[in-house]
Amino acid sequence: MPFTLATWNINSVRLREPIVCKLLAEEGPDILCLQEIKSPVDKMPVEGFADLGYRHVVAHGQKGYNGVAILSRLPIEEVGREDFATLGHARHVAARLENGVTIHNFYVPAGGDVPDREVNEKFGQKLDYLTEMRDWFHANAPEKSILVGDLNIAPREDDVWNHKQLLKIVSHTPIEVDHLGQVMDSGKWVDITRQDIPQGLLYSWWSYRAKDWSAADKGRRLDHVWATPDISNAGHSSRILRDARGWEQPSDHAPVFASFDL
Repeated sequence: MPFTLATWNINSVRLREPIVCKLLAEEGPDILCLQEIKSPVDKMPVEGFADLGYRHVVAHGQKGYNGVAILSRLPIEEVGREDFATLGHARHVAARLENGVTIHNFYVPAGGDVPDREVNEKFGQKLDYLTEMRDWFHANAPEKSILVGDLNIAPREDDVWNHKQLLKIVSHTPIEVDHLGQVMDSGKWVDITRQDIPQGLLYSWWSYRAKDWSAADKGRRLDHVWATPDISNAGHSSRILRDARGWEQPSDHAPVFASFDL
């Protein structure tokens, strides 16, 4: 059952319903994983998505912030949601396809502005969240699984516009990169995007602060698609839809795509 999957931090699904529908209509992924939906599940604009063929929805939402959702043209069932670091936030939901593939959709905490847990509680929460992700996957040994989402870390030197300048900036600090690496190792996850695009600068996020985000091009690859080794060779056709960052009233993230022949 071949399918195409996309992951996108939408930064409010209600505010940006028009560009979600634009993506679904123009790009047609079989599955769209959204982060930062900022909405309770019963307030999501699911009717418009259903009209486009996305009648299956698994979501974990909350009012005003966080929240994750999986929209699908293929039947899915919810198989879990975890509250890592006991934050009480809607940051994870998992769904299973009929072919047995489990999709984990994550919104990892951003971590605030100062990369020091002694003076910045949010940074400590981010590290704790990643540690508990690591331990959970180590204990549960995922198989036939895909992990996607805004992981809020750009791990490689070519995942940021300037490696040296960003070494002390939250999202690219060595301690965050190390913690994310431990999560990858715990599930033996394969970075599908970089499996397909092994070299070169690659970004999925550009700050709202830049007057001309595209010309400045100071991006970071914060959004990821991973798979377990048993299905990683089935992944292909990875791409980032950079143009979506320039759509009307855009998110500061662009959608990341991958296809799987399973």
